[in-house]
Amino acid sequence: MNSEVVERFLKYVKIHTTSKEGVDKIPSTARQLNLAHLLLKEIQSLGYQDVKVTENGVVIANIPSNLPPEQASKIPIICFNSHMDTAPSAPGENVQPRIVTFKGEPISLEKNPDLQINPQEIPTFQRFINTDLIITDGTTLLGADDKAGIAEIMTALSHLSSNPEIPHGNLKIVFTPDEEVGKGADSISVKEIGAQFGYTIDGGRMGSIEIENFNAASGTVTVKGYSVHPGFAFGKMKNSMKLVPELLNLFPPDQTPENTKDYEPYYYPVHLVSTTDETKLVFILRNFDEQDLDRQIKHIEEGVAQIQAHYSDFPIKLQIKKGYRNMKSILDQYPEVVSIAKEAIESVGLEVIEEPIRGGTDGARFSYDGMPTPNIFTGGYNFHSKKEFIPIVAMEKAVEVILKIIELYVEKFTN
Repeated sequence: MNSEVVERFLKYVKIHTTSKEGVDKIPSTARQLNLAHLLLKEIQSLGYQDVKVTENGVVIANIPSNLPPEQASKIPIICFNSHMDTAPSAPGENVQPRIVTFKGEPISLEKNPDLQINPQEIPTFQRFINTDLIITDGTTLLGADDKAGIAEIMTALSHLSSNPEIPHGNLKIVFTPDEEVGKGADSISVKEIGAQFGYTIDGGRMGSIEIENFNAASGTVTVKGYSVHPGFAFGKMKNSMKLVPELLNLFPPDQTPENTKDYEPYYYPVHLVSTTDETKLVFILRNFDEQDLDRQIKHIEEGVAQIQAHYSDFPIKLQIKKGYRNMKSILDQYPEVVSIAKEAIESVGLEVIEEPIRGGTDGARFSYDGMPTPNIFTGGYNFHSKKEFIPIVAMEKAVEVILKIIELYVEKFTN
């Protein structure tokens, strides 16, 4: 079982599945379907035939219980889900993973020696001294977010298939596209999944469980200018770029991602394109408190209105849309979903680390749509970057946790 999760992971990360922002269609990139169809065949090869790839590129499989119907009916149907796409923030094509043994010193990346994985930058990293890590060559991300989750779920599923004597209830397996561009949960409904509870395998460090996440909003400010030949521009040209400093001043410098941690909110200007004719600024807002997120939105709205009043000859358009919400208020209503996961983590010899997600998760949307879904660790670090890596032991432990959750549902609901 242990070597299998590594073998699967190394195979999956070599499949290019980067998603793309600003595309209405799901999946946003056809290349994600290559992994989807591979997973379809692999699940079928394990003997599970009730599996399909939907028109939106979602892999969904029904794993029937091997218990008598009267027992199986007592056990809640649970779903394990991960996402197939990798983030567009770093290259995801031609990933060349490498296994190294961590000796406690900084790790240089083979094709980008200026980058190092520095143990001092990562809490608890010293626990992995003399263990094997999977790293990149320094030219791409690794894809542990979230192909590690896929490999861990698939390995657990393979273990159940090879050991039919292990009792389990009805299970659902879901692999979504486009999570990294905020559309993973748009690709399939909770009703289609048909599970009562879920577990997203998409978290970070070994032993962690995440039951709360940011409330999210995203927006765009567009400023219209007017371009004319500079030799004849007097009294005519309106250079939209002159408003760029004003726009960036809307974002408090001490409340940016690089200057905040734990439960602190942030403002993040993500992308700026500016010409004489038009300036477009894309931004996101994040806050664990939904009412405080509304305050952030109001701050931007009022700031844009003031800029517009000062520069009345430059038409300015502001669009803001709320995204996922903090799933804690939902999960607090279903404590057994979280307690079972914590018990599973402890039972495989790990300390439970409960920490907030400074980001989003498909599980947040699933939770609000009727399937309470906490987030469980994959074991990876430095997601979305060329310094991404994952300890092999963490992947092995994640597989054990998945299998233990399945076992605990049988124990708790049939006894």
